[in-house]
Amino acid sequence: MVAILYGLAMAVLVLYGVNLLYLSLVFVRHERTKSGRACAATLPRNGAVMPMVTVQVPLYNEALVARRIVDAVAGLAYPSDHLEIQILDDSTDDSRTIIAQRVGHWRTLGVDITHVRRPGREGYKAGALANGLALCRGAFIAMFDADFVPDPDFLRRMMPAFDDPEVGMVQARWGHLNADASRLTRLQAFALDGHFALEQAARYAGGYFMSFNGTAGIWRRACIEDAGGWQSTTLTEDLDLSYRAQLKGWRFRFLADSETPAELPQDINAWRAQQFRWTKGTTETALKLLGRLWLASQPLAVKIQGTLHLTAHVVFPFLVLVTLLHAPLLVMEHAGYGPGPYYFAVMGCCLVGLLGFFLAQLFAQRSLYPDWGRRMLFFPMVMAGTMGMALSNTRAIWQAVRQHRTPFERTPKHTDRPWWQSRYAQRSVTPVMFGEAVLALYSITGLVALTLLGAWAALPFQAVFVLAFTFVTSWNVQQYRRTRFTS
Repeated sequence: MVAILYGLAMAVLVLYGVNLLYLSLVFVRHERTKSGRACAATLPRNGAVMPMVTVQVPLYNEALVARRIVDAVAGLAYPSDHLEIQILDDSTDDSRTIIAQRVGHWRTLGVDITHVRRPGREGYKAGALANGLALCRGAFIAMFDADFVPDPDFLRRMMPAFDDPEVGMVQARWGHLNADASRLTRLQAFALDGHFALEQAARYAGGYFMSFNGTAGIWRRACIEDAGGWQSTTLTEDLDLSYRAQLKGWRFRFLADSETPAELPQDINAWRAQQFRWTKGTTETALKLLGRLWLASQPLAVKIQGTLHLTAHVVFPFLVLVTLLHAPLLVMEHAGYGPGPYYFAVMGCCLVGLLGFFLAQLFAQRSLYPDWGRRMLFFPMVMAGTMGMALSNTRAIWQAVRQHRTPFERTPKHTDRPWWQSRYAQRSVTPVMFGEAVLALYSITGLVALTLLGAWAALPFQAVFVLAFTFVTSWNVQQYRRTRFTS
């Protein structure tokens, strides 16, 4: 039974790793198209015929960055008579005052900007966006989260991609304002680069369904309305709407050369909460839309890639399972109760899955940075950090499957001040943190046992689990000490 469960878990991990390998090959084959330069249209010079654009900024208790994002969107370069800005503010703290002051300031300078308040937070972010859509005048809707800082020419770079009336959404690539702040932010930047520079680019180039990433993108209003509008039935309203729109026949574009920078979480608790939200919401979207996807008149390849996209987070519970079973399986083999050498020979072939993950990150870094070779030295830490979230993300999947409803939890921002001095820093110890510590000790015990047995070939794989869970545990301890004992 141990061997069967372990083999099943490895098969799942290999499936998604091989798909990353496939997307890497698609990316290489179509690399010339990834930047979106094929879109040759330009904005008309006559402001009277330029499309009306509404910029929406959903905010909830973002006092530390509210001023920055309001000022950034107020500075967008676009004809003022064809641009309106909505600050969709559901805040309950002093963010309201900061936003009101900045909105008032820009209104006196002639900017068409409004401070939109609701009596409650029904629907959370999706509810705020739906409320703003009902009030706005734009035929196109640009969206930014509070942690983003768009360049003034964002709209001028992105709007030409709507030269085709069948294009319903255009997504920019995320950049990073604070990638070098710590190992944690470097890890996140590395992983996000892999998602945007390779996965999004490959899905776009291959003609597969891709997603709006919730921010730094522009929607055609008709597309939103035709797809059924914003819905709060999942925690990833952006992914939900993306698939509903593409199932309706709308096409999306990804402009890899159009970068919009954002602040990365410096607090591992904030990062864990963000990953939890993305994992749970994606799983909820899969449960909601996979049936529709397979009943749709789409090519088989689109259905397969869409399924792998929506279910990608299922790797996390299987990572936990492999962590728990790897050392015991080897100990049983050494005691004469294992499945035999042929089994382990087949398991060795599963390294092709790791190759897919590695190449995806390699090609992403190479496409973005001249010093990509030096950056790839950080790959083991990226793999450790990704795997280290397995327990928390497994809990997210379990809640989604059980249809356990949870509120939308925003990711706290801290700007330039030390994160542990922020009012939004989490200072409690959660059960998940204890679980990660237990998995770290368990993995170390397994490594010691395999060393004593002389199972040298298995040590590198076991060391990966040790690295993953000791990384998150040490970061948990470090941050707990800072929040409790550092002023």
